[in-house]
Amino acid sequence: MRDKLIIVESPAKANTIKKFIGGNTKVVASMGHVRDLPKSKLGIDIEHNFEPEYINIRGKAKLINSLKKDAKDSKQVILATDPDREGEAIAWHLAYLLGIDGKSNCRVTFNEITKDAVREAMKKPRMIDQNLTDAGQARRVLDRIVGYKMSPVLWKKVQKGLSAGRVQSVAVKLIVDREEEIEKFIPEEYWNIYATLVKDKQEFIARLYGKDDKKMELHSKEEIDKILKDLEGAKYIVKDIKKGERKKTPAPPFTTSTMQQEASRKLGFTLKRTMGTAQTLYEGVKIEGRGSLGLITYMRTDSTRISEVARAAAKEYIEKTYGNSYYENRYYKTKQDSQDAHEAIRPTYIDLSPDEIKDSLTSDQYKLYKLIYNRFIASQMAASVYDTVAVNITANNYLFKANGQTLKFKGFMIVYVEGTDEVKSTKNKKESEEENVSLPELEENEEVKKKKLDAKQSFTEPPPRYTEASLVKALEEKGIGRPSTYAPTITTILARRYIEKEQKQLKPTELGKVVNKLLVENFGDIINVEFTAKMEEDFDEIAEGKENWRQVIKEFYGPFQKNVDKVEKELEHVKLEYEVSDVPCEKCGRMMVIKYGRYGKFLACPGFPECRNAKPYYETIDVPCPKCGGKVQIRKTKKRRNYYICENNPGSCDYISWNKPKPGEKYIEGEEKPEIEEKPKKTRKKGQLKRKSNKKR
Repeated sequence: MRDKLIIVESPAKANTIKKFIGGNTKVVASMGHVRDLPKSKLGIDIEHNFEPEYINIRGKAKLINSLKKDAKDSKQVILATDPDREGEAIAWHLAYLLGIDGKSNCRVTFNEITKDAVREAMKKPRMIDQNLTDAGQARRVLDRIVGYKMSPVLWKKVQKGLSAGRVQSVAVKLIVDREEEIEKFIPEEYWNIYATLVKDKQEFIARLYGKDDKKMELHSKEEIDKILKDLEGAKYIVKDIKKGERKKTPAPPFTTSTMQQEASRKLGFTLKRTMGTAQTLYEGVKIEGRGSLGLITYMRTDSTRISEVARAAAKEYIEKTYGNSYYENRYYKTKQDSQDAHEAIRPTYIDLSPDEIKDSLTSDQYKLYKLIYNRFIASQMAASVYDTVAVNITANNYLFKANGQTLKFKGFMIVYVEGTDEVKSTKNKKESEEENVSLPELEENEEVKKKKLDAKQSFTEPPPRYTEASLVKALEEKGIGRPSTYAPTITTILARRYIEKEQKQLKPTELGKVVNKLLVENFGDIINVEFTAKMEEDFDEIAEGKENWRQVIKEFYGPFQKNVDKVEKELEHVKLEYEVSDVPCEKCGRMMVIKYGRYGKFLACPGFPECRNAKPYYETIDVPCPKCGGKVQIRKTKKRRNYYICENNPGSCDYISWNKPKPGEKYIEGEEKPEIEEKPKKTRKKGQLKRKSNKKR
């Protein structure tokens, strides 16, 4: 009989931990969850205090039997699943299946999978945290009730296959609300006047600020013409100069949401791709010469705290690599509503720089590890320092301002600069550019020569659409969901076709608008930011042992069920308005409409069910085919790479190219063309089905 059995979630994590555990111990993986609510029904016994009806997950019988056998052959079973609510829930379910007393010291957690962290955790096993488990159960039960009660309303009143959810529906609402803001936005005209001035052959730009020391806002050409006339023949005199110093401090190490945002901005990663890659870096990667190593700390966290050991390692690395002046001991304040259960996301081995282990990592692992590594190192570095100068220049009674700055000390910027997702308005972007110029040496009361005056008309711009990064930021700021929920939430609403991506921007579909309108009008108490944020607070209270999870569900359920019954009874069927294409149905002549299916957009005849004609939908570009003048379609290879093909191919035109054609471009013979693989027809050998059937029997 072996001494210990350690159960983790994944084989990669198991392989990494095996290295650090000595003695007669076996490490195995549960492959994620082993029990869950059934998919075929609600699975919540409403009449008996909302008791969840858990079942073993289909397809895991062999694994569960293997775990039971291993547990029976071991003196002690240690449940070492992830250190969060979901991990605690998996441990709780494993304890139930394996007959382990949850109040015994059977549970260990580690924030990082390193030798010291694993061995230290194994010395301090604890009981399963029932409060944490209950918080996870509360979320699961509430989301199941909301989803399984509201979704059938959508099936009956809109169309089959739709779904609603507590967090996903609020995320859709944010995107729809933003789209409505954009559609209702009325641009306002404004003007700026820029003076190009010269001192010692060096040109610089000053912007008109106001008149008689009062700020001016210019909104018409008439105002501009009057000012330009007033400035004819004016002398430009330096009124005063203010010199100073500006410091820019580094961003804190990553939390889950900031990592997702930055990976989206800088790497173009989706949230799902980011979290999947981070999971592999946490659980362990085979590094040449070192074996399997967990390269980062746990990737689901809302804390910016780091350990003193990591702080000391960063100090040693920075001073050795860049010099003492580049190090600064920094502590970051974690947000008030943060759970602060784990450290920030950081590298576990400072000596393993991204470039040193690049050959052992996949492309995605390298990019994300480098982002995490550099962000952490920068977070412990000195601020960058700028010399700044602000100059006021008078011309008659008008005041112009010029600002400049020069970088004096790079500090943390030698390693890392945080990205931004916000689209700056033309006005703010222009002002930002003006501040980053270098000004000549000027003296008070001296005259500078005017080279020219430019008046520029601009218009205010609507708020930008959300990207994955900015939506995560908004969800976090409003207290909706938790770090672990952002990726699956956005993945779900994309898969349901409630929203779509236009380049990187998230835009609601017609279906999303209809579903959102129905839910907001009929379930407004649930599909709103305040309710969703309040529920997150309740879950936190349960996790801290301050609330009973069944009581929280009970208070919610009564009014909710009454509302569902009322909506089912009173709401009339909602008809979807589909976008009409310019493609006629070759069977009945109607103009085909664009619908959404499992694999994206397709063209369907609006005469369904009388006419069932359907065909693939391909987006087109504005540029005509360089060879025949027809429409050029955008298509994708199996590896999701775009290529461009004439609508008449195959047929009267054979144009196809990897490169997007440009207006007026002429077709070049001999250009490398994509090879389009025809899908092979599925064939079955004679008697194959029968043999399979007999085998099944």
